[in-house]
Amino acid sequence: MDATEPTAPPDIPYARLGALMTRLHVHGLTTVLQRRSLIVINGKGDGADDPAQPSDTLTCGPREDDAGRLWFFSAWGNPIAEADDIIGAAVALTGKLQV
Repeated sequence: MDATEPTAPPDIPYARLGALMTRLHVHGLTTVLQRRSLIVINGKGDGADDPAQPSDTLTCGPREDDAGRLWFFSAWGNPIAEADDIIGAAVALTGKLQV
């Protein structure tokens, strides 16, 4: 992307992460919204027998191979869903985090 192409104002990715956070609460996931990321935790582990809690830290930013549209990305930089597809992103994350 060059300097002449429009970019999303910084509050739009934050708003998309906030919308996803709200949707993930419906699925019982614990979230922590930060200015540039959303931490998602499946706190439904088996307690002492399974102390590991599956989690991911999501970001929202332009996807270069999709004309710079905003997408949600995993902590590893893998695309999850277009940022306007809150339900699709929630479905993908609940599957990944075994909700």
